[in-house]
Amino acid sequence: MTSMADRVTEHTTIAAPLETIRAVLLDFPTYPEWAKDLKSIEVLETDDQGRGTSVRYRAAGMGRSTSYTLGYDHSDPARVAWKLTDGDIVRKLDGHYEMQAEGDATAVTYELEAELIVPLPGFVKRRTQGRIMHTALNELKARVEGLDGPSAP
Repeated sequence: MTSMADRVTEHTTIAAPLETIRAVLLDFPTYPEWAKDLKSIEVLETDDQGRGTSVRYRAAGMGRSTSYTLGYDHSDPARVAWKLTDGDIVRKLDGHYEMQAEGDATAVTYELEAELIVPLPGFVKRRTQGRIMHTALNELKARVEGLDGPSAP
């Protein structure tokens, strides 16, 4: 067991324009509709364009409820990036979605660096990382591709 941060990276292609994916990623209040482990989300602060800059999450994790607050950086339109500002069981939870248009689709890379306050056995960590990655990409892809064309956000 180690207390060093673990970094995971995954890639997928979503059949939607970058702007649509970004709109879903920035629509924080709807996350619990498609990210099954998230129980509630509260946008604490927004920038002058109404985008969440500080967002508190409550999630089911490792058999208990956990909460954490992420600070978002909106400086790059092809990237949604965040850093942990407060957490009850995590010391680090920093990551980003990087998006690149590819014709009618968008290549999406998800990277997350996480460090728990309490060390966990490797198999528990790997299972938890697998769930996070599944939500981060597969459930995002299902949500975006399930949106109805013109009425999409």
